[in-house]
Amino acid sequence: MKSYRKELWFHTPERIAFINITPQIEACVQESGIKEGLVLINAMHITASVFINDDEPGLHRDFENWLENLAPHAPTHRYKHNMTGEDNADAHLKRTVMGREVVVALTEGRLDFGPWEQIFYGEFDGRRPKRVLVKIIGD
Repeated sequence: MKSYRKELWFHTPERIAFINITPQIEACVQESGIKEGLVLINAMHITASVFINDDEPGLHRDFENWLENLAPHAPTHRYKHNMTGEDNADAHLKRTVMGREVVVALTEGRLDFGPWEQIFYGEFDGRRPKRVLVKIIGD
């Protein structure tokens, strides 16, 4: 069995962003040379997410609005976490809802997706560099 590891770095200028990282993951698959196996993609920061869904701008705005209704950023004093000097408690909650990672099957050297599926990096407390781990195992 082979193993491949790579870190992708993101630095969004805005606080919240959704980035389609499918092309970067497909490039990792090609670089790995692995044809059959599993691809793990996970955010390596507690205020960011990796998830699978449709690449449709209206849906992304819906995610942002829905998450803001679930865990509004302001007023920041409503969150105990922010009493430590942070202002990102809402980002931690949003990450928990959207998830830390995805695992995708790799078949014949390609991501084995259903219709419309794409991989996204979700940022909920941007304006600084953060990592995503890509780990591929298989043959």
